[in-house]
Amino acid sequence: MKKPETFNLLFIALGGVILLFLFAPLVGMIFKTPLNDLFSTAKEQEVQKSIILTLLVSFCTTLIFAIAAIPLSYLLARKKFTGKKLIMGLISLPIVIPHSAAGIAILGFISRDTIIGKIGASLGLNFVGSSFGIGLAMAFVSLPFLINAAVDGFLSVPVRLEKAAFNLGANSFKTFFSISLPLAWRSILSGLILMFARGMSEFGAVVIVAYHPMITPVMIYERFSAFGLKYARPVAVIFILISLLVFIVFRVFSNKSKIIKIRP
Repeated sequence: MKKPETFNLLFIALGGVILLFLFAPLVGMIFKTPLNDLFSTAKEQEVQKSIILTLLVSFCTTLIFAIAAIPLSYLLARKKFTGKKLIMGLISLPIVIPHSAAGIAILGFISRDTIIGKIGASLGLNFVGSSFGIGLAMAFVSLPFLINAAVDGFLSVPVRLEKAAFNLGANSFKTFFSISLPLAWRSILSGLILMFARGMSEFGAVVIVAYHPMITPVMIYERFSAFGLKYARPVAVIFILISLLVFIVFRVFSNKSKIIKIRP
């Protein structure tokens, strides 16, 4: 039997260190939390409402913003225009800026004395301290994941297939929905999952825009700051387990999603 090379052993060891770093804190937190605390915390109506609010707002925000984000991604993948690189850089900016700064930026954009805030008030909507504000904060920090994934997906679609559809008489809409979108769908779906996951885990931007109604990341922080680690840990474990379950469901759905294959 051939012995493993030093190269492979070294890389396995380094990879093991990274995996240990990623999983050990989570596994340790789970095992340090008594089952009685988990069950009693899960029964709290406040915790249940917070988790439902977090998942629902993140899911709705992802679907709503995807309506405009996917067409934008297609334009960025297919069109050449002045300032395109600048736009791509600005799209990724929310990933690198402090999320507390992102929250302040969003608050300055939707507060009651701004144009957006006044329009919302005229329609009976108050963005600050509401689910709408939470959704906007989530979208601001998570949209880059969807857009970047969708751009990569559209770039992977051969242009010759779209040109062939045009030559056969298909218009732009038919070509997009029958060729471009189906072939890029797996990347887009991955982007949707990442946007949803990033949105529901957001804290820094949301806590500035809307402390109440309280999403789960804010609740975890509040319980930790007010009562300490022991009181906050059960909520954190429950939310991590639910997030893991949701992520697995989406990934299974993504793997089973039907992708239309078109032969060149």
